[in-house]
Amino acid sequence: MITSPIASAPTSAADLPVVRLLPKANARAIRHGFPWVYANEMVVDRRTKNLTPGSLAILEDSARQVMGIVAVNPLSKIFCRMLDQNSENVIDQSWFAAHIGRALQLREQLYDAPFYRLIHAEADGLPGVIIDRFGDTAVVQPNAAWADVHIYALSAALVAVTGIKNVLKNASGRTRTLEGLDDVSAVLQGQAPDGPLPVPMNSAIYMADLTGGQKTGIFYDQRPNHAFAANLSNGKRVMDVFAHVGGFGLAALANGASSVLAVDGSAPALELAQKGADAMKVADRFSTRQGDAFDVLTALRAEGAEFDVVICDPPAFAPGKPALEAGLRAYERIARLAAPLVAENGILGLCSCSHAADLTQFRTASVRGIGRAGRRAALLYTGFAGPDHPQLPQLAETGYLKSLFFRL
Repeated sequence: MITSPIASAPTSAADLPVVRLLPKANARAIRHGFPWVYANEMVVDRRTKNLTPGSLAILEDSARQVMGIVAVNPLSKIFCRMLDQNSENVIDQSWFAAHIGRALQLREQLYDAPFYRLIHAEADGLPGVIIDRFGDTAVVQPNAAWADVHIYALSAALVAVTGIKNVLKNASGRTRTLEGLDDVSAVLQGQAPDGPLPVPMNSAIYMADLTGGQKTGIFYDQRPNHAFAANLSNGKRVMDVFAHVGGFGLAALANGASSVLAVDGSAPALELAQKGADAMKVADRFSTRQGDAFDVLTALRAEGAEFDVVICDPPAFAPGKPALEAGLRAYERIARLAAPLVAENGILGLCSCSHAADLTQFRTASVRGIGRAGRRAALLYTGFAGPDHPQLPQLAETGYLKSLFFRL
C-alpha cells in the first residue's frame, strides 16, 4: 500500500470551499464539457487567492448553481480544472480507480501488449495527468497541482487496477513550471529499472530510458504514423530526422527498408536508437548522425545525399501562441531543407506536436517550404496521434499532433 504524510484524505462536498464564476464566464461551455476555467472568469477575492494550489472546491455559476467539483490553483492562469460534475462524489482512491479502469478497458481493446499511453489527461477524465505504461512499469506525469497533491491515491489506484509493480513520477516539463510545481522526480512504488526497457511497437524494438530520457522515455503518439511510413519503406533508403530513439527509422527497418540514417542532436537518444537496431539485428542497415538538424540537412545536400523517404519529427517549435510565428517559420525551413534530399517520386513526412499551430497553419508552412525548395508535392496522408491519445472535442489542445506525408 502506498502512503504519504501529504496524501489528502477524502473530502465530502460539505467540507469543500466554494468558488464562483463571474457573469461573463461561459458557464454553458463548462457544463458541456470544457474542462478549464481561467483566472479572468472567476470571482477572485482574498479567500480564493489564499486557497492552496491543488485543493478541491465546489464550482458555482454566477447564479450560485452548483456545477461540480474542481481543482483550484491560484498560481495558474487555469484557475480551475473540472474533475467531476457530480458534486456529491468523493475524490479518493476509488474515484481514481474508476477512471483508470475505464481507460484500461479501452487500451486492452486497442492493443495486445501492455505498452501504451494509459491516461491522456482531460480526455480520460484526469486533467493534467499523463500515464505511460511499459509492461510492469508506469511513468506518471502529474502536470497539474491537484495531481501532485493526490499522487499517492492515484498511484495506489494505478497499482490496484493494473497490477503493475513499479510506478515512477516524472516531474520534468514546462507545464509543471506553469503550475508552480517542482521538478523532483521519484519512485512511488517498486523500483526504477536498471537500464532502458525494450518496447515492442510496429514490429520494431525501441529502448526507452524511463528515468533519464525525454518525457516518459518514448513517444507512443506517433505509433500509427510510424506504421504508415513503414509501409512505404520496403526496399527504400530512409532518413529519420529528429529521430529520438529511432521512432520512424526502426519501424522502417522492421518493414524492410534497405537503409536508415537517424539524425538527432542528442547522443544518448541515438545510443538508444542504436541499441534498438542491435536488438532487432538490423544494425548493418542502420547508421546515425549527431548534430543540429538544420545543419545536418544543409550538409547532406552539399554532400549530394539522396533518400527515398525522409521524415522530420521535430520538438514543438510553437509550444504556445507567443512562439507561433517563429515556430511556423521553423517548420517552413525544415521543409525547405529536407525536400531537396528526397528522390524523384519519393516521400517527405513532416510532423508537428505544437498545439499552438493548427493543422491548416502547419500544412501551409510545410507546403511553402517545399515550394521554396523547387519541388512539387501531392499530399498523401494526414495523420494524428493514436487512439491511446484520445482527444477531448471541447479542448483543441488535445489535438496537438499532426503528420503530413507528401509525394514529391
